[in-house]
Amino acid sequence: MIVKPYELNKIKDNLNFFLFYGKNEGLKNQHIKQLLEKNNNSNVIKYEEKEILENEDIFFESILSNSLFESEKSIVINRGTDKINEIVINLIERNIDGITIIINANVLEKKSKLRKLFEKEKNLACIATYPDTNEILSNLALAFFKKIKISISQQNINLIVDKCGGDRLNLENELEKIKIYSTKKKTISSEEISKLINLSENHTFYELIDNCLAKNANKTINILNENNFSNEDCIIILRTFLLKAKKILSLSIEYDKNKDITQTINSAKPPIFWKEKDIVKTQLKKWTPETIRELIYLINDIELQIKKNYNNSILLVTDFILNQEYT
Repeated sequence: MIVKPYELNKIKDNLNFFLFYGKNEGLKNQHIKQLLEKNNNSNVIKYEEKEILENEDIFFESILSNSLFESEKSIVINRGTDKINEIVINLIERNIDGITIIINANVLEKKSKLRKLFEKEKNLACIATYPDTNEILSNLALAFFKKIKISISQQNINLIVDKCGGDRLNLENELEKIKIYSTKKKTISSEEISKLINLSENHTFYELIDNCLAKNANKTINILNENNFSNEDCIIILRTFLLKAKKILSLSIEYDKNKDITQTINSAKPPIFWKEKDIVKTQLKKWTPETIRELIYLINDIELQIKKNYNNSILLVTDFILNQEYT
């Protein structure tokens, strides 16, 4: 049956098959998270559709195996398409108790078999996520700045929203950049916002940090050589570096306990995006809780030095990155 996103909280608790489709990744992620929280189920297993299609028997074995300690499960299948339709029908026919199946798909045309299945059957929920209006995104942005106590004009809110293409995930990414940059600031100017949301090198920041944490010397040096970072860029790089390092510390502590790197990555909260899993796995192999703590202390020290000598930001950050031990 067709369910509007705002109706999700009203649906019956015995409904356990959900299809989310559409381009609005932010809205899909938000409602999937809310659905998992509503189920109050800590046993969440995530799959890529490709993983299931390549290992169908293993997938069904995992689904159907019941643990004495795990009476309920939530299965999230990302990048779902019509290719998984027969597997979904198989699961429905088995009438499995205690398992919630959530499929996260991209755009599905009206003729899509998967979409038709979920729209037609009353015991299945089909939720379309259309682009957000600028008014919705504007309200979300205003609430964000109010929460972090930064004064901002409606003109600057509009500047940010226009960049997001109707997707709250894009908005979240832009707001996170501004939050990182604006630590301890009470206001932010139009010029600063314009620079932040139009930085074409932003993906390069994350690539630089990821490769440095993965101790990939050649790639790290190439990125540094190919880019002319500004002082403002260096502040964002350093603060993003700190957030990434803290995330690795949290994962490293967990990995040190369970000795299972795949389990550590799959159970991470918030979840690690599938494209990032390989490099995060490499990073975990390169750092221990002790060494990543030392790095965090060093990052904090570099930030203090930058505050004392802002004009030397580029030199300080570049030296910090180049002086890491690459093995």
